Amino acid sequence: MKFGAHLPLIDLDGQGYPALPGYVDAAREAGFTAISSNDHLVFQRPWLDGIVALASVVERSADLTLATTISLPVVRGPAALAKSAAALDLLSDGRFVLGVGPGSSAADYAVAGVPFEERWPRFDEAVGLLRAELSDAGTPVTDGFYYSTPTLEPRPSRPVPIWIGSWGSPVGLRRVARLGDGWLASAYNTTPEQLAAGRDALHSALRAVGRDERDFPIALATMWMHLTDDKAETQATLDALSTMLKRDPVTLADQVLVGPAETCAARLAEYAKVGVDTVFVWPLADPVRQLQYLGAEVIPHVR
Repeated sequence: MKFGAHLPLIDLDGQGYPALPGYVDAAREAGFTAISSNDHLVFQRPWLDGIVALASVVERSADLTLATTISLPVVRGPAALAKSAAALDLLSDGRFVLGVGPGSSAADYAVAGVPFEERWPRFDEAVGLLRAELSDAGTPVTDGFYYSTPTLEPRPSRPVPIWIGSWGSPVGLRRVARLGDGWLASAYNTTPEQLAAGRDALHSALRAVGRDERDFPIALATMWMHLTDDKAETQATLDALSTMLKRDPVTLADQVLVGPAETCAARLAEYAKVGVDTVFVWPLADPVRQLQYLGAEVIPHVR
Protein backbone atom coordinates (compact mmCIF):
# COMPACT_ATOMS: atom_id res chain seq x y z
CA MET A 1 0.00 0.00 0.00
CA LYS A 2 1.18 3.51 -0.91
CA PHE A 3 0.24 6.75 0.80
CA GLY A 4 -0.69 10.18 -0.50
CA ALA A 5 -1.24 13.36 1.49
CA HIS A 6 -4.10 15.74 0.76
CA LEU A 7 -2.91 19.31 0.83
CA PRO A 8 -4.48 21.04 3.86
CA LEU A 9 -6.93 23.21 1.93
CA ILE A 10 -9.28 23.91 4.86
CA ASP A 11 -8.45 25.74 8.08
CA LEU A 12 -9.80 22.92 10.23
CA ASP A 13 -8.29 23.79 13.60
CA GLY A 14 -8.45 27.58 13.52
CA GLN A 15 -4.68 27.92 13.14
CA GLY A 16 -4.73 29.12 9.54
CA TYR A 17 -3.19 27.38 6.55
CA PRO A 18 0.20 25.74 7.08
CA ALA A 19 3.04 26.48 4.68
CA LEU A 20 2.43 24.10 1.81
CA PRO A 21 6.12 23.58 0.88
CA GLY A 22 6.88 22.43 4.44
CA TYR A 23 3.89 20.10 4.36
CA VAL A 24 5.14 18.54 1.12
CA ASP A 25 8.62 18.15 2.60
CA ALA A 26 7.14 16.37 5.61
CA ALA A 27 5.15 14.01 3.38
CA ARG A 28 8.16 13.08 1.29
CA GLU A 29 10.37 12.52 4.33
CA ALA A 30 7.67 10.40 6.01
CA GLY A 31 7.51 7.95 3.11
CA PHE A 32 4.52 9.28 1.16
CA THR A 33 4.52 8.84 -2.61
CA ALA A 34 1.88 11.38 -3.67
CA ILE A 35 0.36 14.79 -2.95
CA SER A 36 -3.25 15.59 -3.83
CA SER A 37 -5.84 18.35 -3.83
CA ASN A 38 -9.58 18.44 -4.41
CA ASP A 39 -12.37 20.81 -5.34
CA HIS A 40 -15.09 22.88 -3.74
CA LEU A 41 -16.11 26.38 -4.73
CA VAL A 42 -18.12 26.80 -1.53
CA PHE A 43 -18.08 24.86 1.73
CA GLN A 44 -18.96 25.33 5.39
CA ARG A 45 -15.46 26.71 5.85
CA PRO A 46 -13.09 28.57 3.51
CA TRP A 47 -11.46 26.22 1.00
CA LEU A 48 -8.25 27.00 -0.91
CA ASP A 49 -8.40 26.40 -4.65
CA GLY A 50 -7.05 22.90 -5.24
CA ILE A 51 -5.47 23.42 -8.67
CA VAL A 52 -3.66 26.57 -7.57
CA ALA A 53 -2.46 24.88 -4.37
CA LEU A 54 -1.16 21.87 -6.29
CA ALA A 55 0.59 24.09 -8.83
CA SER A 56 2.30 25.98 -6.01
CA VAL A 57 4.17 22.87 -4.86
CA VAL A 58 5.17 21.33 -8.21
CA GLU A 59 8.84 22.25 -7.81
CA ARG A 60 8.94 21.24 -4.12
CA SER A 61 7.28 17.86 -4.81
CA ALA A 62 10.46 16.32 -6.32
CA ASP A 63 9.49 12.81 -7.46
CA LEU A 64 6.07 12.63 -5.77
CA THR A 65 2.98 11.96 -7.87
CA LEU A 66 0.60 14.93 -8.06
CA ALA A 67 -3.11 14.16 -8.19
CA THR A 68 -6.55 15.67 -7.95
CA THR A 69 -8.86 13.55 -5.77
CA ILE A 70 -11.19 14.84 -7.14
CA SER A 71 -11.53 17.84 -9.44
CA LEU A 72 -14.92 18.88 -10.84
CA PRO A 73 -14.88 19.21 -14.64
CA VAL A 74 -18.55 20.20 -14.89
CA VAL A 75 -18.17 22.94 -12.27
CA ARG A 76 -14.78 24.18 -13.51
CA GLY A 77 -15.56 23.61 -17.19
CA PRO A 78 -13.80 20.74 -18.96
CA ALA A 79 -11.77 22.97 -21.29
CA ALA A 80 -10.39 25.03 -18.39
CA LEU A 81 -9.63 21.88 -16.41
CA ALA A 82 -7.92 20.25 -19.41
CA LYS A 83 -5.75 23.35 -19.80
CA SER A 84 -4.74 23.23 -16.12
CA ALA A 85 -4.15 19.47 -16.18
CA ALA A 86 -1.88 19.68 -19.22
CA ALA A 87 0.13 22.44 -17.55
CA LEU A 88 0.50 20.48 -14.31
CA ASP A 89 1.64 17.40 -16.22
CA LEU A 90 4.19 19.35 -18.25
CA LEU A 91 5.54 21.28 -15.26
CA SER A 92 5.87 18.06 -13.21
CA ASP A 93 7.57 16.10 -16.03
CA GLY A 94 4.69 13.62 -16.32
CA ARG A 95 3.90 13.07 -12.62
CA PHE A 96 0.27 14.20 -12.71
CA VAL A 97 -2.89 12.08 -12.31
CA LEU A 98 -6.25 13.73 -12.98
CA GLY A 99 -8.94 12.42 -10.65
CA VAL A 100 -12.42 13.67 -11.55
CA GLY A 101 -16.01 13.28 -10.43
CA PRO A 102 -19.32 15.11 -10.77
CA GLY A 103 -19.32 16.19 -7.13
CA SER A 104 -22.23 15.93 -4.73
CA SER A 105 -22.66 19.59 -3.74
CA ALA A 106 -25.57 21.42 -5.33
CA ALA A 107 -24.08 24.63 -3.91
CA ASP A 108 -21.00 24.31 -6.14
CA TYR A 109 -23.23 23.95 -9.19
CA ALA A 110 -25.35 26.93 -8.20
CA VAL A 111 -22.27 29.15 -7.92
CA ALA A 112 -21.02 27.92 -11.31
CA GLY A 113 -24.42 28.52 -12.90
CA VAL A 114 -24.82 24.89 -14.01
CA PRO A 115 -28.04 22.92 -13.38
CA PHE A 116 -27.32 20.29 -10.73
CA GLU A 117 -29.70 17.83 -12.39
CA GLU A 118 -27.53 17.86 -15.53
CA ARG A 119 -24.38 16.79 -13.71
CA TRP A 120 -24.30 13.17 -14.90
CA PRO A 121 -24.71 13.63 -18.68
CA ARG A 122 -22.44 16.66 -18.54
CA PHE A 123 -19.85 14.69 -16.59
CA ASP A 124 -19.79 11.79 -19.05
CA GLU A 125 -19.30 14.18 -21.95
CA ALA A 126 -16.71 16.20 -20.03
CA VAL A 127 -14.58 13.11 -19.37
CA GLY A 128 -14.59 12.31 -23.09
CA LEU A 129 -13.38 15.83 -23.85
CA LEU A 130 -10.68 15.59 -21.16
CA ARG A 131 -9.55 12.25 -22.57
CA ALA A 132 -9.17 13.74 -26.05
CA GLU A 133 -7.41 16.91 -24.87
CA LEU A 134 -5.01 15.03 -22.58
CA SER A 135 -4.09 12.21 -24.96
CA ASP A 136 -1.39 12.18 -27.62
CA ALA A 137 -1.36 14.76 -30.38
CA GLY A 138 -3.13 12.48 -32.86
CA THR A 139 -6.35 12.24 -30.85
CA PRO A 140 -9.08 14.44 -32.36
CA VAL A 141 -11.24 16.67 -30.16
CA THR A 142 -14.88 16.61 -31.23
CA ASP A 143 -17.87 18.70 -30.22
CA GLY A 144 -20.54 17.24 -27.95
CA PHE A 145 -24.04 18.21 -26.86
CA TYR A 146 -22.93 20.39 -23.95
CA TYR A 147 -19.35 21.32 -24.83
CA SER A 148 -17.54 22.59 -27.88
CA THR A 149 -13.85 23.38 -27.77
CA PRO A 150 -10.86 23.41 -30.13
CA THR A 151 -7.76 21.34 -29.51
CA LEU A 152 -5.91 23.11 -26.72
CA GLU A 153 -2.16 23.59 -26.66
CA PRO A 154 0.28 22.79 -25.31
CA ARG A 155 -0.70 19.17 -24.94
CA PRO A 156 0.87 17.06 -22.19
CA SER A 157 3.96 15.02 -22.96
CA ARG A 158 2.04 11.75 -22.56
CA PRO A 159 -1.59 10.67 -22.06
CA VAL A 160 -2.58 11.86 -18.59
CA PRO A 161 -4.22 9.08 -16.48
CA ILE A 162 -7.82 9.92 -15.59
CA TRP A 163 -9.20 8.34 -12.43
CA ILE A 164 -12.91 8.46 -11.72
CA GLY A 165 -14.37 9.11 -8.28
CA SER A 166 -17.33 7.00 -7.20
CA TRP A 167 -18.89 6.07 -3.85
CA GLY A 168 -19.35 2.54 -5.20
CA SER A 169 -22.85 2.22 -6.65
CA PRO A 170 -23.27 -0.35 -9.47
CA VAL A 171 -23.92 2.37 -12.06
CA GLY A 172 -21.01 4.41 -10.72
CA LEU A 173 -18.59 1.50 -10.99
CA ARG A 174 -19.74 0.77 -14.53
CA ARG A 175 -18.93 4.40 -15.31
CA VAL A 176 -15.48 3.98 -13.70
CA ALA A 177 -14.84 0.88 -15.82
CA ARG A 178 -16.02 2.57 -19.00
CA LEU A 179 -14.33 5.96 -18.62
CA GLY A 180 -11.47 5.69 -16.14
CA ASP A 181 -7.91 4.53 -15.66
CA GLY A 182 -8.46 4.00 -11.92
CA TRP A 183 -11.11 4.16 -9.19
CA LEU A 184 -11.05 6.79 -6.45
CA ALA A 185 -13.30 5.58 -3.64
CA SER A 186 -14.46 7.93 -0.89
CA ALA A 187 -12.90 6.78 2.39
CA TYR A 188 -15.61 8.15 4.68
CA ASN A 189 -18.37 6.67 2.54
CA THR A 190 -17.22 3.05 2.63
CA THR A 191 -15.84 0.20 4.74
CA PRO A 192 -13.42 -2.61 3.84
CA GLU A 193 -16.38 -4.95 3.34
CA GLN A 194 -18.20 -2.51 1.07
CA LEU A 195 -15.06 -1.79 -0.85
CA ALA A 196 -14.42 -5.50 -1.41
CA ALA A 197 -17.90 -5.83 -2.93
CA GLY A 198 -17.25 -2.73 -5.04
CA ARG A 199 -13.94 -4.15 -6.21
CA ASP A 200 -15.66 -7.34 -7.39
CA ALA A 201 -18.35 -5.33 -9.18
CA LEU A 202 -15.70 -3.12 -10.77
CA HIS A 203 -13.70 -6.11 -11.98
CA SER A 204 -16.83 -7.62 -13.54
CA ALA A 205 -17.59 -4.30 -15.24
CA LEU A 206 -14.03 -4.07 -16.53
CA ARG A 207 -14.17 -7.57 -18.00
CA ALA A 208 -17.51 -6.73 -19.62
CA VAL A 209 -15.86 -3.91 -21.58
CA GLY A 210 -12.78 -5.96 -22.41
CA ARG A 211 -10.39 -4.43 -19.89
CA ASP A 212 -7.89 -6.13 -17.56
CA GLU A 213 -8.61 -5.52 -13.87
CA ARG A 214 -4.99 -6.33 -12.95
CA ASP A 215 -3.86 -3.01 -14.41
CA PHE A 216 -6.59 -0.94 -12.79
CA PRO A 217 -5.64 0.83 -9.52
CA ILE A 218 -7.99 1.44 -6.61
CA ALA A 219 -7.38 4.32 -4.22
CA LEU A 220 -9.11 5.70 -1.14
CA ALA A 221 -9.44 9.48 -1.13
CA THR A 222 -10.16 11.92 1.70
CA MET A 223 -9.19 9.59 4.53
CA TRP A 224 -9.50 12.00 7.46
CA MET A 225 -6.76 11.39 10.02
CA HIS A 226 -5.81 12.29 13.57
CA LEU A 227 -3.56 9.90 15.47
CA THR A 228 -3.84 10.12 19.24
CA ASP A 229 -3.88 7.83 22.27
CA ASP A 230 -6.12 10.23 24.18
CA LYS A 231 -9.71 8.94 24.26
CA ALA A 232 -11.22 12.34 24.97
CA GLU A 233 -9.27 13.88 22.09
CA THR A 234 -10.38 11.05 19.82
CA GLN A 235 -14.04 11.62 20.67
CA ALA A 236 -13.79 15.41 20.34
CA THR A 237 -12.17 15.03 16.93
CA LEU A 238 -14.86 12.61 15.74
CA ASP A 239 -17.62 14.89 17.03
CA ALA A 240 -16.19 17.90 15.20
CA LEU A 241 -15.69 15.91 11.99
CA SER A 242 -19.20 14.45 12.11
CA THR A 243 -20.63 17.96 12.47
CA MET A 244 -18.68 19.20 9.45
CA LEU A 245 -19.60 16.20 7.30
CA LYS A 246 -23.12 15.79 8.70
CA ARG A 247 -22.44 12.11 9.48
CA ASP A 248 -23.14 9.91 12.49
CA PRO A 249 -19.99 9.93 14.68
CA VAL A 250 -20.36 6.26 15.63
CA THR A 251 -20.46 5.15 12.00
CA LEU A 252 -17.76 7.62 11.04
CA ALA A 253 -15.39 6.23 13.67
CA ASP A 254 -14.97 3.05 11.60
CA GLN A 255 -14.39 4.97 8.34
CA VAL A 256 -11.55 7.34 9.26
CA LEU A 257 -8.13 7.17 10.91
CA VAL A 258 -8.86 8.82 14.23
CA GLY A 259 -7.42 7.22 17.38
CA PRO A 260 -4.37 5.15 18.35
CA ALA A 261 -1.77 4.37 15.69
CA GLU A 262 -2.15 0.61 16.09
CA THR A 263 -5.92 0.81 15.55
CA CYS A 264 -5.44 2.91 12.42
CA ALA A 265 -2.74 0.56 11.09
CA ALA A 266 -5.10 -2.39 11.53
CA ARG A 267 -7.85 -0.55 9.63
CA LEU A 268 -5.48 0.24 6.77
CA ALA A 269 -4.33 -3.39 6.66
CA GLU A 270 -7.95 -4.42 6.06
CA TYR A 271 -8.13 -2.08 3.08
CA ALA A 272 -4.84 -3.43 1.76
CA LYS A 273 -6.28 -6.96 1.91
CA VAL A 274 -9.23 -6.02 -0.29
CA GLY A 275 -7.09 -4.42 -2.98
CA VAL A 276 -6.59 -0.74 -2.13
CA ASP A 277 -3.33 0.42 -3.71
CA THR A 278 -3.10 3.97 -2.33
CA VAL A 279 -4.68 5.88 0.56
CA PHE A 280 -4.82 9.69 0.50
CA VAL A 281 -4.92 10.95 4.10
CA TRP A 282 -6.03 14.40 5.28
CA PRO A 283 -4.83 15.45 8.76
CA LEU A 284 -7.47 17.19 10.87
CA ALA A 285 -5.01 19.19 13.00
CA ASP A 286 -1.27 19.77 13.37
CA PRO A 287 -0.81 18.48 9.81
CA VAL A 288 2.98 18.30 9.56
CA ARG A 289 3.30 16.45 12.87
CA GLN A 290 0.49 14.10 11.91
CA LEU A 291 2.22 13.14 8.65
CA GLN A 292 5.42 12.49 10.60
CA TYR A 293 3.50 10.38 13.15
CA LEU A 294 1.82 8.33 10.41
CA GLY A 295 5.15 7.79 8.69
CA ALA A 296 6.85 6.59 11.88
CA GLU A 297 4.09 4.62 13.61
CA VAL A 298 1.66 3.43 10.91
CA ILE A 299 3.16 3.16 7.43
CA PRO A 300 5.90 0.64 8.41
CA HIS A 301 3.27 -1.68 9.88
CA VAL A 302 1.07 -1.61 6.76
CA ARG A 303 3.74 -2.02 4.11
